[in-house]
Amino acid sequence: MIASLSVRVVACLGLALAACSPLPDRSATSRAVISHVDLPPMRTFTTHRATPPARSNAEMAQDFLDLAFRLESGRDLPVLTRYEGPVRVRMAGPVPPSASGDLDRLLARLRNETGLPIRRTTGAEAEVTIEFLPRRTMQRLVPRAACFVAPRVSSWEDYRRAGRDRLDWTTLTVRTRSAVFIPNDTAPQEIRDCLHEELAQALGPLNDLYRLPDSVFNDDNIHTVLTGFDMLMLKVYYAPDLANGMRRAEVAARLPDLLARLNPAGERHSAGPADPTPPAFGDAIETALGPGTFPARRRAAARDALEIALSRSWRDARAGFAWLALGRLTLGHDAAAARLAFAQASAIYHSQPGLALQAAHADMQLAVFALANGAPEQAVRLVDQSTGVVAQAENAALLANLLMVKAEALDLMGRTGEAQAARLDSLGWARYGFASDAEVEERLFNVAALSPAQNARRP
Repeated sequence: MIASLSVRVVACLGLALAACSPLPDRSATSRAVISHVDLPPMRTFTTHRATPPARSNAEMAQDFLDLAFRLESGRDLPVLTRYEGPVRVRMAGPVPPSASGDLDRLLARLRNETGLPIRRTTGAEAEVTIEFLPRRTMQRLVPRAACFVAPRVSSWEDYRRAGRDRLDWTTLTVRTRSAVFIPNDTAPQEIRDCLHEELAQALGPLNDLYRLPDSVFNDDNIHTVLTGFDMLMLKVYYAPDLANGMRRAEVAARLPDLLARLNPAGERHSAGPADPTPPAFGDAIETALGPGTFPARRRAAARDALEIALSRSWRDARAGFAWLALGRLTLGHDAAAARLAFAQASAIYHSQPGLALQAAHADMQLAVFALANGAPEQAVRLVDQSTGVVAQAENAALLANLLMVKAEALDLMGRTGEAQAARLDSLGWARYGFASDAEVEERLFNVAALSPAQNARRP
């Protein structure tokens, strides 16, 4: 991580069908599956049903302190900082077509769910500038970042000229200006995800915590749009009870009454403090999923993370994620071990409340195995139990992959009409979830190639 920045890290944690793992060769028959299908219009999410946090206020008070008074690098922040008064947000650079609507929906949620006085502007007086630029340009300076936010700057040129002291969050006493940098040449969903996480961090918490099962402030990237927990954290951040310059102990003293007022339901929950996440776990996950590491080293790092989870007897989202990461990194190397890892992740996620979205990620992988092994009924069951929560979480890429697998499974079952409907539905979501139409078609070919029916037709 970069101490002076808040960074959404590049992670090779794609689906079983992503480039992180070897895929079956495309065949003429798999190509024929969609040769007669025109890509439908892109589908997007227009409304959001925010789910209130379902944990105790005492637990979330500790979460707030750890999010607000520490950077991702581990450095402590001496005081609370936030914007004073209305926050104006502008977009700059070559703005992708989908970004403006997604930003408008995000700002509306922030106003409605947190009460923040935040709005769009086109002027240079904006407190927050969101600048789009080519990924290659951005990663020349910040190679590990998918997108990031920096303080005290309002443009890429300004950021390039700024020294380390100017970019250091720990020296702030009040926030007056910041800039979010997002690639303009990536998937609409990735752009939206960056808008949510980086704008939220420009406004409030700068840390990520692996222990959070219900937040975008977690490097597992399971949640990709701001959750009810995230909105509560921002609402607390801007409550009149708190102020710029307050130290951790001062904030801690005010949190119990503040959370009781803002989230009375949290007073009815009781839970002990979560077992702290040792730095070694985060380091292992970062090595496993970060760029620039050999596959064998990635797998070894994932096993290191899993050993930490097992040694601490975790049965929470962190343990499931360690299994999930190991499974994804083992695909193409040891299919049996990968399937076992996914099954372990699924079992953990299904055993704990509030982890349905995490379970969907694991069950997607198991559905792929079921399809490839000629068990279409099992594949359909796994998909059907996952699609609702995935749609609610607004993860179009995962939803598209689920529906593609379901379409192939339905074809195997002879339900061709339903298969075609699922396939068309998947393509609309895929055009939002993936970076290009070519990637959409490639993904569909690869799913088709997994089907035993396609393999049987090969010469």
